[in-house]
Amino acid sequence: MGRFDGRTVRYEPTSVKDLLVEMKDTAELLIDLSYSAVLHGSPTVAHEVVELEHRMDVLQMRARMSLMLAARNPNEAETLAPVLGVIAAADKIADAAGDIAKIVTEEIGLPDAMRGALSAGVETLVRGTVSDDSAYAGRRLDDVDLESETGVRVIAVRRDEDWILNPGATTRLEAGDVTLLRGPEAGVAAVYPVLSGDPYEPDPEAEPGIDDLERAVDSIVLMKNLSELAVDLAYGSVLFDNEELAEEVSNLEIEVDALQSRFEAWTLRAAAEADDPVALRGLIHLGVATEEISDAALTITEGVLRDLDVHPVVEMAVQESDEIITRTVVGEGSRLDGTGVVDGVPATDISTSVLAIRRPDEGWLVGPDLDTTLRGGDVIISKGTRTSAEEFDALAA
Repeated sequence: MGRFDGRTVRYEPTSVKDLLVEMKDTAELLIDLSYSAVLHGSPTVAHEVVELEHRMDVLQMRARMSLMLAARNPNEAETLAPVLGVIAAADKIADAAGDIAKIVTEEIGLPDAMRGALSAGVETLVRGTVSDDSAYAGRRLDDVDLESETGVRVIAVRRDEDWILNPGATTRLEAGDVTLLRGPEAGVAAVYPVLSGDPYEPDPEAEPGIDDLERAVDSIVLMKNLSELAVDLAYGSVLFDNEELAEEVSNLEIEVDALQSRFEAWTLRAAAEADDPVALRGLIHLGVATEEISDAALTITEGVLRDLDVHPVVEMAVQESDEIITRTVVGEGSRLDGTGVVDGVPATDISTSVLAIRRPDEGWLVGPDLDTTLRGGDVIISKGTRTSAEEFDALAA
């Protein structure tokens, strides 16, 4: 058994597949929460990062115990070794997210102007507790229908010590639930008071006043987006045993390393012009942790890149997956060549979302607000059902 902050972890007979899925969801949520805690200077969201980091410690210890019991011969040990790498990488992501949250919890701090610029590049995320008299209390998410009405999504719910990650349409909100809401600021401003009974107070806007600081901010936003994409692709490469996705993770990791080098140079230059150079310490802290996330994503893909067989426990996880991540190359003169993409959705009849585009002459285009026209030679990273993925691939041929 292991011990984390006074919490004893004992072996429980649990499906390794279920543990892997929960670790994946937890890692992705931790990335979201940690950046949001910093961008909004929110101690409450930072607290949720700490709680989830403890949860990840428990998950990874139980997963290791289960794998040790599952390996009965050298062949099984060989197929389980990459799964151990996935577990270690998820734990590393959790540690990096915890380091990002420390910018808030340990009051390392960030320049106000930088926080304002960063916030403009991401959707608003807030933590709200469902009040006893909330109009949402006791109702299912499909009944409340927040997303279609306001664009706001409930990305997680904490009920006492239990987490509901990726809540679905049938999830019911209860008084006392701690919810994490994400969406456009106007939508959050409308939903938050109804949910919590408290007024919504947005962060004051601020603009960078130093050119080099603005360049550093642009770099860290891109590093954040590329690292998040790398984690998505890394899990996709393992779940679907897809070497092409694993190679894209390697490309992303190289890009993030290059961005971090430029980011550090611009931050040091900005320090010479800043009134309080010590205030930039949190920015350096953020850059280091972001780069560690992309490194962890590369670790996840190690088994795929080494062409090791996928363990049956991973195959079972694939069989239950409704959505898959795919890599598609747009052929010259194909039906996708010249097709517009707005907010990540291509102008086709296929329900596929474009997560990112790697363009030969421009590098990576990434983010939920993608607005571009596809060209021959573009490498598209997309998410959709298996059927839509096949249809999308046919359009690109």
